Amino acid sequence: MAWCALKPFHVPMMKVGSLCPRAPVAIGGFGCASVVGTTLWSCSSNRSSVPPFASLSTAATSSKKEAVKTEKAPAALGPYSQAIKVNNLLFVSGVLGLIPESGKFISDNVEDQTEQVLKNMGEILKASGADYSFVVKTTIMLADLKDFKKVNEIYAKYFPAPFPARSTYQVAALPMDAKIEIECIAELP
Repeated sequence: MAWCALKPFHVPMMKVGSLCPRAPVAIGGFGCASVVGTTLWSCSSNRSSVPPFASLSTAATSSKKEAVKTEKAPAALGPYSQAIKVNNLLFVSGVLGLIPESGKFISDNVEDQTEQVLKNMGEILKASGADYSFVVKTTIMLADLKDFKKVNEIYAKYFPAPFPARSTYQVAALPMDAKIEIECIAELP
């Protein structure tokens, strides 16, 4: 088994948004890319048996993570935040159709719960400085996929075109026997 001599070189610090989609970097037969202050190792031989994961070390990034909390949406039911801001993104946790003041479902039907979920999500977006137009991805979890059409009719009233990317799943169960739960990712203004 022939090992090659590794030669380190440093790629200078750059902002994540400043990367340009030029030609990919190929080093010693391995495809590599740099995001932030990365030391890459090049190999003088393309016949190296050095595994790619052993030839890349990265410096720590400086992202600031901030929790979002509003009393106008239901409190988290466990050890998680209503939403997290990091860089220019917002990650909203799964939202249920609970009335914020009482912590109880608005009703037992999926239409009312969907409406309340989206109102609650709107309050979290608002507390973050965003609104529905900034949402880029949603994930809908349904207790019964037969409710898909009913949910779509309500959902369409909240999101402007172009609609966010979306996934919808039927799940075995939701917290507190909810009919629906929705989470989203939004770009912050």
